[in-house]
Amino acid sequence: MRNILIVGAGKSSSFLIKYFIEKSISENLNIQIIDNHKDNLQKHQSSDRFSTYKIDIFNENKREKFIKNSDIVISMLPVKYHILIAKSCLKLKKNLVTASYVSEDMKKLDKEVKKNKLIFLNEIGLDPGIDHMSAKKIIDNLQSKGNVISSFKSYTGGLISNESDNNSWNYKFTWNPRNVILAGQGKPAKYIENNRNKSIAYKNLFENTWNIDFKGFGKFEVYANRDSLKYKEKYGFSNIKTMMRGTIRKPNFCNGWNMFVKLGLTSDDFNISESYGMSYRDFLNYFLPKDKLSNTEDKIKKIFNINENDHKWDKLNDIEIFSSTKKILIDNGTPAEILEYILKDKWKLKKEDKDMVLMYHEFIFHDQSKSEKKIISQMACLGENRDYTAMAKTVGLPVAFAALLILNNKTNLTGVQTPIHKELYIPILKKLENYGIKFEELY
Repeated sequence: MRNILIVGAGKSSSFLIKYFIEKSISENLNIQIIDNHKDNLQKHQSSDRFSTYKIDIFNENKREKFIKNSDIVISMLPVKYHILIAKSCLKLKKNLVTASYVSEDMKKLDKEVKKNKLIFLNEIGLDPGIDHMSAKKIIDNLQSKGNVISSFKSYTGGLISNESDNNSWNYKFTWNPRNVILAGQGKPAKYIENNRNKSIAYKNLFENTWNIDFKGFGKFEVYANRDSLKYKEKYGFSNIKTMMRGTIRKPNFCNGWNMFVKLGLTSDDFNISESYGMSYRDFLNYFLPKDKLSNTEDKIKKIFNINENDHKWDKLNDIEIFSSTKKILIDNGTPAEILEYILKDKWKLKKEDKDMVLMYHEFIFHDQSKSEKKIISQMACLGENRDYTAMAKTVGLPVAFAALLILNNKTNLTGVQTPIHKELYIPILKKLENYGIKFEELY
């Protein structure tokens, strides 16, 4: 029997675990999950081929006891913790799969990983993951025919489905809420447009958006995502004129979120010592100028030049940010942690809520006759309910398929890798189609 170890059993792991259990007999698998949080494990029922263990994964001896007895390790932890698992995998000579961006610390392990003939496959979730694979499939096909790609745009969004969309933000949490709160922070978003390098600072990110039409689903807005330029070389774009990656949201989300950014409510670099027991209104007032002549509502109206007929006003009232009775039960929290606390209550999925994932690629290229042509490739995936979400499906299944490819010796790649190679993306995309994750190409 072959042992698969999954480290972390949060929101994105449900389809991953379900798939391995379904394949446990045909693939001769024994699945073990370790997690710090009992709540994450209680959702899963143990069997003779599947077991869960609550351990302190930050305890090196405890986690390495499980890693040592595994044939492959999957880390579903937040990105900053992957390096702990990676170092243990390197020490114990185990292959590793994660769905997260390759960190600088992970890159530094490449030489040793190759030396030990191991593969640490990262960026094999949704975004990053399916975005790389689906894009590279078209890129490689176009370039193999002598076409020159002049523009590439790639956008992804984890959203609430229309049937479960019942708040003024048109949004609910379908993955790690903290990642949503901190989205776009850190380094400026970078891309290239018409041969000009662009850089958008976080403070301006959500007021610099553009619109797209997604066939069958309507209009959406997009904001720039991270550093698009670092993928030029990986995608084989030496002289591309336009390249940008972005995040999809429903209309008017971004200018609502921009209010939080401008006020400082998404800051994560200082703590509010008296946060426990604060009302939501007190928290908002913490960031507003002192003015004895104006109440909180009037200050907000003045700062953002809005009135009670504005959708932004509806959004603020929808999360009860003006409430003097709703209390914050976080001690010494950062503004971002407190905002997360408030929004988790308002944006949580109900049991039967369905989410959706949208992915959109646009390619502009010139064929050998110099004629300009365009391809739009789009994918929509709908979730089943709160536990089996589209987000969990599109993150977890590529991880599962990749882990079995490695376990079954279907790839010769070694080192710290991403799924931009045909030997990975061709079989994984084909399997995803069998699970309803399929791209439609529009010409």
